[in-house]
Amino acid sequence: MNILYITISGNTRSFVTRMQAFAAEKHTENPKFPIIQLKEIHDNSLNEVETEPFFVVVPTYLEGGNGVDNGDQEILTEALREYIAFSDNASYCLGIIGSGNKNFGHQYCLTAKQYAEQFQVPFLADFELRGNQGEIQSIYENLVQRWEQHTNK
Repeated sequence: MNILYITISGNTRSFVTRMQAFAAEKHTENPKFPIIQLKEIHDNSLNEVETEPFFVVVPTYLEGGNGVDNGDQEILTEALREYIAFSDNASYCLGIIGSGNKNFGHQYCLTAKQYAEQFQVPFLADFELRGNQGEIQSIYENLVQRWEQHTNK
């Protein structure tokens, strides 16, 4: 199971690597559970072409405003949006997971919701900051379900 992500503060990397470790434990207990392959997107990976299905994890960094009337301009994470939009990459995207800080109200996970709308894929889940073990488990289970639906077509 493939996950693309971008990280600015390290929170997203922390979450996905802990979810990767959780998936490895589950796989060891029962090989039917897929392991996770991670790919961190940087500005220098913009012209790569995906050939397998993937999920996306994106934090929210917006420029000012309230996220409703103004201030919903994505900053710092644009490389991931451009990566997904490149070539036919978006056709392999199975869904978006967002992270953010609930203190920002409507802006919480707004970038992930915008990705879901732009690429016409489901917004699957969210977690705050580095996430917790319960979020790791429930999001992994959600991804496994979506992965199985896709691979059993």
